[in-house]
Order: sequence, then structure tokens, then C-alpha cells
Amino acid sequence: MSTLHAPEARHVVECAYPPIGWLSSGALGLVVVGGILLASYAPRKAPLGLATALLCAALALLVAAAFLLARLENFAWATFATVFKWALLAYAVTSGMIEFAFVHDHTRGSSLVLVTLMLVVFALSVPITIAFTTARFADAKGGA
Repeated sequence: MSTLHAPEARHVVECAYPPIGWLSSGALGLVVVGGILLASYAPRKAPLGLATALLCAALALLVAAAFLLARLENFAWATFATVFKWALLAYAVTSGMIEFAFVHDHTRGSSLVLVTLMLVVFALSVPITIAFTTARFADAKGGA
């Protein structure tokens, strides 16, 4: 008599991680809105109040994500570092090209400072999101 065996169920245990991806994605969304707001006024002088508020909120979200990320234990830090450095390189180049476009369009003064700071948040938030999302599903010892 043969017995039918149900296929082994693969149980995936997912650790509860803090909302690092959500926070860094939120920071990205805020600086994109702020950047669009500033770009929509080019070459005229843009109102800086709302853009500054969006940048401050984005910085707060990014700092919170970095703080929560730094507190993680038993995390695939090697995977995170590898993914983060290459994504950072790609987004630093992208941010540099966007910065060049604003400088080429004669953006000056406070508007340029705000755009530059927003591009820094952009260049950090996307790599954090990508690297965290990749590393959270990797083996903490470095394997996949």
C-alpha cells in the first residue's frame, strides 16, 4: 500500500523589521514633490517656504530610517553594504546630472541650496530602500 505524502510546506519565517523602507520611501516622495515645486518656477524665483518644509520632513524621515537601521541586529549587513554602495554610486551620478541641469538653468542662491539638499536626500533614500529591501530577505550570514 502506498501512501500519498503532501509536499513539504516550506515555512518562511519573516522577522518583524521596523518600517525602514517606508520611511526612506516617504523621504523620497517628499523631496520629489519639493523638487517638482522648485522646478516648476524655473527660471523665476520659487517660494521657498513649502519646499523647505518638505525638505525638513524628508530629512526627519531619513534620519529616523537611518536610526532604526543602525539598531538592527542579526541583519545581512554584508549584503546591505554591497547593494548600498552600488546603488549609491548610481544615484550620486543621477543626482549630479540633475544638479548640473539646475546650475545650467541659472538656479542660484537659496533655491540652489534647497535643490542640492533635496538631491542629497534623493541620493541616499533610494539606495537605503533598495539595500534594506534586499538585505532583509538575505541570510544574515551573507548568503541568499
